[in-house]
Amino acid sequence: MIHLTPQTPIILATAPVDFRKQIDGLVALCRNQLKVDSRNGTRIVFINRARSMIRILTYDQNGYWIATKRLSQGRFRGWPKRVEDLSPVEASLLMKIIKAED
Repeated sequence: MIHLTPQTPIILATAPVDFRKQIDGLVALCRNQLKVDSRNGTRIVFINRARSMIRILTYDQNGYWIATKRLSQGRFRGWPKRVEDLSPVEASLLMKIIKAED
């Protein structure tokens, strides 16, 4: 489980990402496109083009973790249009607001 506190920085990558990219590809995307240091405890949240999966990339002292949520059916809706920093409270609310379409 990925632990969130009020101090946990969260970056939401709103542009769809090719999920064939694994850890190295997502880290490169963070560094080159988002200009984010993925090794500083920031949680980076990605969505795929079909809007059926989200991934969270995080780093602990030993290495990277990827958490994936894949919908059995439907798509995520309500995904924001621009990249922004989120507080854990905002992220929690976002996860409740983003619902699967039928």
